Amino acid sequence: MHIKYLSTCFLLVVLSSCMSYYQRQSKFNHEFEAGNFVEAEKTMLADKKGENRKTRLLHFLNLGTVTSLEGKFAESNQYFETAHLLIEDYRKNAVDEALALLTNPKMTEYKGEDFESLLIHYYKALNFLKINDKQSALVEVRRMNNKLNVLENKYTNENKYTKDAFVQNLMGIVYDALGETNNAYTAYRNAYNTYKDVYSKQFGINAPMQLKKDLLRACFRMGFDTELDFYERETGLKYQKATGDGTELLLFWNNGLGPVKEEWSINFTVVPGVGGQVLFVNEELGLSFPFYLPQQNQGQSSSLNDLRIIRVAFPKYVERKTIYDQAYVELNGEKYPLELAENINDIAFKSLNDRMLRELGNSLLRLAIKKIEEAEIRKQSEGLATAVSIFNAISEQADTRNWQSLPHSIYYTRVPISDSVKTVKMNVLSNGQVSNSYDVNIDAVKGSTFFTTFNSLEHLNPPTMQ
Repeated sequence: MHIKYLSTCFLLVVLSSCMSYYQRQSKFNHEFEAGNFVEAEKTMLADKKGENRKTRLLHFLNLGTVTSLEGKFAESNQYFETAHLLIEDYRKNAVDEALALLTNPKMTEYKGEDFESLLIHYYKALNFLKINDKQSALVEVRRMNNKLNVLENKYTNENKYTKDAFVQNLMGIVYDALGETNNAYTAYRNAYNTYKDVYSKQFGINAPMQLKKDLLRACFRMGFDTELDFYERETGLKYQKATGDGTELLLFWNNGLGPVKEEWSINFTVVPGVGGQVLFVNEELGLSFPFYLPQQNQGQSSSLNDLRIIRVAFPKYVERKTIYDQAYVELNGEKYPLELAENINDIAFKSLNDRMLRELGNSLLRLAIKKIEEAEIRKQSEGLATAVSIFNAISEQADTRNWQSLPHSIYYTRVPISDSVKTVKMNVLSNGQVSNSYDVNIDAVKGSTFFTTFNSLEHLNPPTMQ
């Protein structure tokens, strides 16, 4: 039985190798980061097993991202819808969970981070808005709202990532474009409060000026005089009625690329206790985890008690710093700055940090189970136990999977235009200086909002990825 277990697990680990997910996707990453979207899509489609691996969610997320950047909005939404359904239909697999405890967490189906699940609908909503299907975009923002409600019920700790101001703001923007002013007011108000009460503290992001203006406008249109007076005093702004015909450009700037997961490890000292207890201790980090092991026969000692230092692997995020830090749209001599609305990089770091103690506990439990298995096998064969010990050391790997084609951060601006405007100038800055200028094409309909995105993939790779 143990030999069969060893052979099966060893094969799985050899096949999975020690490479990070970023390294395993190196061809796609190289093409995507260089802006070769057609080739990047071909690379993904050439992976005939991509839809069936434990990383199939990421397969569809990457296809959704790259086809959106190619302008294949309907096709992109099909990929994102498949990804959404995979998350909704996800069920833990008992065999996968057992293999994860015996090997490493990469043996389980990747189900996505909470913020990754939300951003599926950001992409889908923008894809629909670009083809002027506002009703379908509304379905996506309602899905986002439902997922936010699930997060709030899932986590009771107010410091965890359970509220997303950008998502709430996007809901307001879509409601606004549909003329649903009351719903837009509610979403803008919620977004403003979340920026003020949560984002300013957790991520250092204050409510964008454009959001404040949109909130005042919604108050005015609804005839909410008391609320308008309150938010004018709250924001320090005075509502000014727009003078144009209602034709607007809403531009989202996806800046840089989000973080990637890599592996890091911690050494723990194993301190024997009494009654089958051992402690995993790391004095430098102030960590101590107790575990209880089965009682050994007289004269035998647990392999954990024999071991004094062990290595445990964990995932960590590594930031890919942005090159550009500001941008503005230029039209008719006026400058419209793009404001930071969502820092995906910071949210990723916080999400992993929020569950780090759980990650530590799971990793130590995995190691304890491996050592117990070694002790049981040693009763039968010292040689086989040694082989299992070597296998366990090799198989101690962290889960480095994540959606790596996401932007580092999202900015936006609202620009009053006319339907005769066909291009605007997009300027991106680094250290306060304009680095590049681009023409953004516009195809606006009089009296409506034209939605588009601008993507800057330029970034700095950390030394570990160079």
